[in-house]
Amino acid sequence: MNRRLRLWLLALGGAGLGTLLVAACLDLPAFGRRGHPYGERAVRASLTRHTANVISSVNFDQRAYDTLGEMSILFAAVLGCVVLLRQARDEHRAAPLPAEVARPVRRYALLVVPVALVTGLYVIAHGQLSPGGGFQGGVVAATALHLLYLGADYRALERVRPIGVFEVTDSLAACSFVVLGLAGVLAGTAFLANTLLPYGTFNTLSSGGLVPLLNAAIGMEVASAVVVLLARFLDQAVEIKEENGS
Repeated sequence: MNRRLRLWLLALGGAGLGTLLVAACLDLPAFGRRGHPYGERAVRASLTRHTANVISSVNFDQRAYDTLGEMSILFAAVLGCVVLLRQARDEHRAAPLPAEVARPVRRYALLVVPVALVTGLYVIAHGQLSPGGGFQGGVVAATALHLLYLGADYRALERVRPIGVFEVTDSLAACSFVVLGLAGVLAGTAFLANTLLPYGTFNTLSSGGLVPLLNAAIGMEVASAVVVLLARFLDQAVEIKEENGS
């Protein structure tokens, strides 16, 4: 693709995006309003479906289709990075050198790893009850593993994050979100309709119907995607070398 064609594609895409933004801005509610009817309806719908966290109710129930789009964007972005950062023909892998880490840093990192990992899983599991959820908890859980890179070395990180496993988990988590949506269609309702499971007891882990399951799927997908993404960047920085040694 030559430079002129790329510029034309950029111009067309920018014009289309600008048109959509202008149309959206013209339809915004007036400034200075005390409230918005959507907020009241979202809270009402969240309480009706026994979801204490209204944000999670919006993300995984009322607007779950939008969340599917966000997850797809992350999945596509990670896939693109994996393809772009793959080992090229003029590159080879070199064994990473052992790292020298100060004892206080090593001690602190190793102590924080389990705490950060449990915190990430807690945020994912309680997304329908309190602030947080799959997106935030997934990032925390993935970050917890990479504390080993700071507190030990690259080889210690490699032992706890087999890339193949996380790539498969990323794909399975993304597919499970879609499967849960299709289950509603097979049951005679709408795609991602929160009608398959009982809503449970309000303010408990089993409340919210499909919200906890969709939240868990997003948590697994985000955590796996971040691990795979950082693994490819670390490969470029630590292992993959050009043939001339640089």
